[in-house]
Amino acid sequence: QVQLVESGGGLVQAGGSLRLSCAASGRTFSRYVMGWFRQAPGKERDLVATITWSGGRTYADSVKGRFTISRDNAKNTVYLQMNSLKPEDSAVYYCAARMASGVTYDYWGQGTQVTVSS
Repeated sequence: QVQLVESGGGLVQAGGSLRLSCAASGRTFSRYVMGWFRQAPGKERDLVATITWSGGRTYADSVKGRFTISRDNAKNTVYLQMNSLKPEDSAVYYCAARMASGVTYDYWGQGTQVTVSS
């Protein structure tokens, strides 16, 4: 079992920055692929970024060059640094975890709201 708790959301003006954190419980954190997802009102939940235990990263095209995902396995924490924020980045952001050998994300945090004003 893995429990995930996000923090760091808030209200920011367009062009600003936020850093989201996701603290995970469990001793096997490093075995999991971690992902950040987001869901805006009336829209589907979309994958934003992923990071493997060794630091391999993927990003959605819409955030490439602006967002950076990272992890600290010693602290059981994954981060999402968000720069040059746009109003369309406004959403609830979720942290999720899946086994490296798996396909689906089995564990989810409760979400943190990010609102970008124009």
